[in-house]
Amino acid sequence: MPQSATPFGPLDFQLVLLRRMADHQPALVDDACAELGVSLADMREANRRWQAMVRSPRSHGALRRYRSVLGEPVATVRRRIGDLECEARQWPVPLWPGLRFEVLTAPGGGVWNEWLVRAPGAAGPVLRTAEDLVPWSCTVDEVARAFAPVRPLEGTAPTRWRLAFTPPGGRPCVAGFTWGLLQEVAYTGTAQ
Repeated sequence: MPQSATPFGPLDFQLVLLRRMADHQPALVDDACAELGVSLADMREANRRWQAMVRSPRSHGALRRYRSVLGEPVATVRRRIGDLECEARQWPVPLWPGLRFEVLTAPGGGVWNEWLVRAPGAAGPVLRTAEDLVPWSCTVDEVARAFAPVRPLEGTAPTRWRLAFTPPGGRPCVAGFTWGLLQEVAYTGTAQ
């Protein structure tokens, strides 16, 4: 179990991810904590320690923090997004073996995006209807591709994203994500 005297590591980081997801999927978070053998108090303590690291005046930047907590990335690839050339660094997340935690950095090393993505070679879900959108089953990118065109909406916190779209033959809806992983879908209109 995480202890404040021990180094902050991958287990603690998974608890940070879960802490933000607990707002939307408390039952799934409870199950994940049981699988990891930790308590909700451990999750809160890991989040407190993470926030202290993020806000520390001695902090050496987000990318260095991720490396100190997660080790060296298992993959680093160059990626072009629009006109921006960036690097995507990925780490495994044992709680979600089909996913990776990805950090996108701009030239110069500044982190501009941090989220969960599908691991290379891992099969994602088949997404055809809104009923296929099961919490924790898919990522922002997978939903955006499956239900294009989508409209990005402002998230309710820095680690949250929202996409508005209308599935084929379905009702307009908004999918909410935390750390890039689907948390909920809300219908916003009537079927077209």
